[in-house]
Amino acid sequence: MQPASLALAQQLLGFDTINPPGNEAACMAFFAAWLSDQGFEVQLSSFGEGRSNLVAQMRGSAAGKPLAFTGHLDTVPLGNQPWQHDPFGSEIADDRLYGRGSSDMKAAIAAFAHACIEQQPAIRAGRGVVLLITGGEETGCDGAQALIAAGTLPEIGALIVGEPTANYPVIGHKGALWLRCETRGKTAHGAMPELGINAIYLAADALGKIRHFSPGAPHPLMKQPTLNVGHIQGGLNINSVPDRTAFDVDIRSAPNLQHATIRQRLGELMGEAVHITTLVDLPAVLSSVENLWIQSIYRHCQAFFEQPLQARVVPYFTDASLLLPALGDPPCIILGSGEPTMAHQTDEYCLVSKLGEAEQLYGQIIAEWMKG
Repeated sequence: MQPASLALAQQLLGFDTINPPGNEAACMAFFAAWLSDQGFEVQLSSFGEGRSNLVAQMRGSAAGKPLAFTGHLDTVPLGNQPWQHDPFGSEIADDRLYGRGSSDMKAAIAAFAHACIEQQPAIRAGRGVVLLITGGEETGCDGAQALIAAGTLPEIGALIVGEPTANYPVIGHKGALWLRCETRGKTAHGAMPELGINAIYLAADALGKIRHFSPGAPHPLMKQPTLNVGHIQGGLNINSVPDRTAFDVDIRSAPNLQHATIRQRLGELMGEAVHITTLVDLPAVLSSVENLWIQSIYRHCQAFFEQPLQARVVPYFTDASLLLPALGDPPCIILGSGEPTMAHQTDEYCLVSKLGEAEQLYGQIIAEWMKG
């Protein structure tokens, strides 16, 4: 028997929401209308042409804060490798639902939306639920930033992030600090380089210094922080001395590290020849495994795993980096049907069986929350 959320997942996958440019508005409007038809109060908000967020609420009658789910509808580009399955065709083969965004993370959004519908009587009699659906997550949580800036976030008691975990409960993730490092030289004719200052050479010197730079001490759970130079650009033509070079640095951190300190140390190491601009600054997320609500989620998830569940984190960032501080730092769990190894991959898929499991898990978590 196919999960009830499969049809909605396929419909969401049919929308091209590749970011950049995003263009989530059409998909978001469809989803808002679907939720409204199911009894949710919905509020769409724009953060640019073709870009939008959605806040949906199903209010309860009992005292206490509602349970919240969050997910993003934008996806990464398709990549250069050819796909064997239509990335927007929602094909199913051998328990696999194919499509860009199937694991990351449209299927999970469909699962928690359907779980809310199935638990609607309990929600109405309980504390209610909130869905925070964003755009722009893949490029640095742009949609979440806009949602927070609008000042319309409702109060919540706990947050579930539907990012891909194959239904394994995850209590946190690393932070992300993305920096643009620029060197500025002086242009001259390529036949007379002594009259210029080569910005590429300045960048090369800086890169040599930071290649083995450690952002800080390891974390007991998140282990060693990492640094990667992912992009470099410099020069205009072969026969000129380049007067500008820029390279981008991706640092993944842990709760024991301060981004301001990392940036300061990196700047001191590279020297005054390098100008640093912060592109993305997202703190790490880590909830206590001793939290009673998180322990209850572990109990629900344990039924789907043979080995005892362990405290686990993931290296990727989520909208929770920004949403949690804005919401007053409620307990948070990352739990989604998607396959972590399939996120951003060619022929991305989510297992249909995992989608059904997620729908069941979300329903159990909702029902327990509504009891208070």
